[in-house]
Amino acid sequence: MRRRRLAAVAARARDERGSVSTELVLLTPLLILILLIAVDFGRLAGARLDADEAAHQAARAASLTRSGPQGNTEAQSAATASLNGAGSSCRNPHITAVTGDFQPGSVVTVRVTCHVDPDTPGLPDHTIAARATSVVDLYRGVRG
Repeated sequence: MRRRRLAAVAARARDERGSVSTELVLLTPLLILILLIAVDFGRLAGARLDADEAAHQAARAASLTRSGPQGNTEAQSAATASLNGAGSSCRNPHITAVTGDFQPGSVVTVRVTCHVDPDTPGLPDHTIAARATSVVDLYRGVRG
């Protein structure tokens, strides 16, 4: 009776040889996919932060100028420089600056929109939008 049990245990042990290798081969692609998705979410979060920073820098730069058209130009330059300097994942940025009447105390609003392409196959592209507002200084002159 004891021999039968030992024989049965030994037979099962022989049948399971190589099962860890098989499981590893089956799980490795899944683990790599999870890793790629985690990296893509990290890139997406970084791009979101970069777009927010670019919008903030652009709004501040526009509010420091002396005229609306000059504010638009400075906003474009500041946002582009911020995105390029950060090595951002944002592609094809679109920068819109609304300077309004550009009087002391008025508000300058900048919106930055860009696209992030994922590295993981099957994931859709993401569009990121950021908006920042800055007030034109009350105590400085404005060229009309």
